[in-house]
Amino acid sequence: MEINYMTVIQYVKEMTGENGRPTLFPFRSRYEHTMRVYRWAIKLQAIEGGDLEIITLAALLHDIGWDDERPHGDVGAEMAIEYLLSIGYDDEAKLGRIGEIIRIHTDKDTADSLSLECRIVMDADLLDEVGAISILWDSMATAIGDEASYKKAYQRIKNFYRINKPKIRRCKTEAGRKEYEKRMDTIESFLEELEKELY
Repeated sequence: MEINYMTVIQYVKEMTGENGRPTLFPFRSRYEHTMRVYRWAIKLQAIEGGDLEIITLAALLHDIGWDDERPHGDVGAEMAIEYLLSIGYDDEAKLGRIGEIIRIHTDKDTADSLSLECRIVMDADLLDEVGAISILWDSMATAIGDEASYKKAYQRIKNFYRINKPKIRRCKTEAGRKEYEKRMDTIESFLEELEKELY
């Protein structure tokens, strides 16, 4: 069947807006995160290969589910399969693979053997947490906190960098590793410049 991706995107927008997932940061949109992950997945697929349809659908649907009692990957996988069946998507083999990617996408430290499609979606999800976007996130999070200051933002960004630089080990593809390293270099350069201006 030919997939109308705009319909899928509209469903994602509705579900991420309604699923009740709590957030500590009012400026963080789960829908916008999903669209960035989707774009990264497409970029990684262009380099690494893999089934574009599986990657696209898994990336778009990866965060639609939430439940306070169950892992959101499990809930999202069930919802994604149910939704795809409801729009007439009947490729059982691909449905199973899409559901599996969504189910395990948060297990970034797994040592299990994963499909290329799964590795791409996991890397795309990881890449949306680092780089210029994380500098912006940390700055905004500092700004809404108590006694916000440039130095507090600097310390928060520096702490993020320290914690996340070693997490390059979580990248599952060569293209993902290269991009992660580039993004961490962006944070490092920013911190060096900011430190000169602040101290």
